[in-house]
Amino acid sequence: MRVAASIQVVDGENARMRRSGRMLLRTGCAAVCACCASISGAAESPSAYPSKPVRMIVAQGIGSSVDTLGRIIGTQLGEMWGKQVIIDNRGGAGGTIGAEIASRSAPDGYTLLMSSTAMQVVSPQLYKNLPYHPVKDFAPLAMLAITQNMLVTNASVPFKTVKELIAYAKANPGKLNMANAGSGFQSHLAAVLFTHMTGIDVHHIPYKGGTSVMNVIAGESHMTIVPGPSVMSHVRAGRVRVLGTGGEKRSPLTPDIPTIAEAGVPGYVSTGWAGLMLPKGVAKPLFDKIYVSLDKMMKDPATRDHFMKQGADPIFTTPAEMIGMIQSEYGRFGQAIKLAGLTIQ
Repeated sequence: MRVAASIQVVDGENARMRRSGRMLLRTGCAAVCACCASISGAAESPSAYPSKPVRMIVAQGIGSSVDTLGRIIGTQLGEMWGKQVIIDNRGGAGGTIGAEIASRSAPDGYTLLMSSTAMQVVSPQLYKNLPYHPVKDFAPLAMLAITQNMLVTNASVPFKTVKELIAYAKANPGKLNMANAGSGFQSHLAAVLFTHMTGIDVHHIPYKGGTSVMNVIAGESHMTIVPGPSVMSHVRAGRVRVLGTGGEKRSPLTPDIPTIAEAGVPGYVSTGWAGLMLPKGVAKPLFDKIYVSLDKMMKDPATRDHFMKQGADPIFTTPAEMIGMIQSEYGRFGQAIKLAGLTIQ
């Protein structure tokens, strides 16, 4: 998720985050070269791949944005390859559990990792002894989707616009519950930034993974900010109300819904992304075959249509561009992490 706003941190902190990002970029670019150059003698012939089912690790729960997009990608690749792509949900600890499992998997092409902001950008800034390096332990393939976060509410709340929400919250400090997918997840950081920029006092309530939306629907929490793919089906069914989207521009899927910035919070931007990585050391011919498969998949109008129906803008990058995008998120998320009062564990 990309979080940008008209807020500043002290110069020393900004400099530290920029240095961390540049170091990640240098390390990542070296990792791309190393991963692509490493060719194992025992690797399967690319012409025979895949000869068995492929596992895709999704380091978040069922119903999350990354899970929703992972299932679309898995289905499309499975149809293309003629072999099943099995979704293996390994949520928990900000995506670090699934990422660690992927980093330790054999580099044979039979383990894919759905990469996201949580495990590649946020967790490295929160965990001192991270069990994996966010880039050099993987072979980045491509960014595949950009998602807009959506500010959604229970259908029965007394406010229907962002300005009405802000006015209600200021008149009733501490009486609104704002659900999130867990401390440090993009829904949490997006919500913290929103409450900071609007000056409202709410209770931030953590839930496990995609259940945050279900708890808003049930009325346990009044609102949440979540990636579009995790909530679009509920929006269409009328189970939640969208007050605004987190992009710099209105989403083409919801052109009648204003951005949060234009609806009353100037400068607020909150977006996310999803991509694919492999464990480091995958043979270059096999890496190239998987990359070509992804390129073909993302050019398929059916795939793009599936993505857009779920509130995701399809993209396709080179491995180096993926590293650059991850690097660019460090400073923005560092600001949100500081506002949230999260400390290194």
